[in-house]
Amino acid sequence: MEAELVALAAAGATALVQQMATEGWTAARDRVVAFFADRSSVTPDSVEEDLETGRAELVAAYRDEDEALMADVQSEWRTRLRRALAADPSAAAELRALLDELTPATPTTYQTIDVHNTITGATVHGPVIQTGAIGRIDLGDRGAHGRGGL
Repeated sequence: MEAELVALAAAGATALVQQMATEGWTAARDRVVAFFADRSSVTPDSVEEDLETGRAELVAAYRDEDEALMADVQSEWRTRLRRALAADPSAAAELRALLDELTPATPTTYQTIDVHNTITGATVHGPVIQTGAIGRIDLGDRGAHGRGGL
């Protein structure tokens, strides 16, 4: 099997196992069930059952800090993905698309700007925020006027 497909299977297993521990698991599970059900003789229910078993094992492994079991769960899904790609190399495009959905976008890089502000000749009776850019800050209850957010 081509090294690229082996690497793709490994990346897919890593993303899948990471998703097992997130709130978005149901949607990820459904996409993985569809991936396997579309290209093999397995039923969607059996794939879903296998995924849920793997998730339960993973949760137990996290709880027990059992790194060997965590690795086993990932290894199992890497092997299954590798076999699916070996049987149907055209499935690589669908697995790449699935990975794009499962893998969070890389964080946006921000340009750092040095800001130098000075307060002189004033009496300040509250928070002073000096910044180059700011989104929203909630300073809590600001008394009778009710101005809590900036």
